[in-house]
Amino acid sequence: MIFAIPTKIISPGIKSSTADDLGIKNLLGRGESYFYDSIPGRVYNIGLGTSKVSGSLVAPGEIFSFSQSIGTVSAVFGFQKAYAIIKGKTVLDDGGGVCQVSTTLYRAALAAGLPVIERTAHTYRVGFYEQGGFLPGLDATVYPPSPDFKFKNDTSSYLLIQATTDYDHARLTFEIFGTDDGRKAVIS
Repeated sequence: MIFAIPTKIISPGIKSSTADDLGIKNLLGRGESYFYDSIPGRVYNIGLGTSKVSGSLVAPGEIFSFSQSIGTVSAVFGFQKAYAIIKGKTVLDDGGGVCQVSTTLYRAALAAGLPVIERTAHTYRVGFYEQGGFLPGLDATVYPPSPDFKFKNDTSSYLLIQATTDYDHARLTFEIFGTDDGRKAVIS
């Protein structure tokens, strides 16, 4: 017996044949953070949040919104309970650890020299964001829809956001690719 299986072909928004036209040629900025000693729910949320942001394309002139990219952060969308800062207190909440993702992307945007449109520091210092020798103040808290982390693509080409989660070394890395226009960013 042979069955006909209904199929629907869905083409990608951007095809490989036009990828070269987007101007994604150079690494513009890299951000790193570490999540040693995180509880399993936090590690899971870092991975899930990263998977929702990695692969994003940002058009020239476009403002990237972390909250729009990651969507609703709740158990309904797969996020687990982990520690988060809510109203100045550390409590278990869906999506605890998502700020590790926004913080790491913030560092990549700074390294790329992209203008930060919106960024809020955590209510108090969080040790995770200082692992690896990072100084306080290089964090970006998010709680979709607000506060949000946003940056603008003020370059003449598309930007591609790529991430790597290294669970063996508890390290998250974001890289932003585009066309090098000669700008140099210094974080001091």
